[in-house]
Amino acid sequence: MSEGREDLYSNAVRAGKRTYFFDVKSTRGNDLYLTITESKRRYADDGNFHYEKHKLFLYKEDFDKFSDGLNAAVAKIEELRATGNYDTEEYVDAHDVENHKHADISFDDLED
Repeated sequence: MSEGREDLYSNAVRAGKRTYFFDVKSTRGNDLYLTITESKRRYADDGNFHYEKHKLFLYKEDFDKFSDGLNAAVAKIEELRATGNYDTEEYVDAHDVENHKHADISFDDLED
């Protein structure tokens, strides 16, 4: 760890061909944040492989909203699976899509 930043907790979840890593870390200012990393093995034409990774940073001020959004999405999936009657076009809520904003985030105080 460098300059006071710490990994406080790590959990790897294997799910089929993917592995998800949940890592709780602290910034230099002792603020907590969560990284969620998806890792998937990819093969090249020559048979060699590499890991393709996608990382999401979740900050303390967003924990509740993220949790609420994830729980709502999982509940909707369970509802749709239970009925077996859904059309993907029908469930896109234009209001929700318009409200998706991209924030300007500085990663200067985060560890890679």
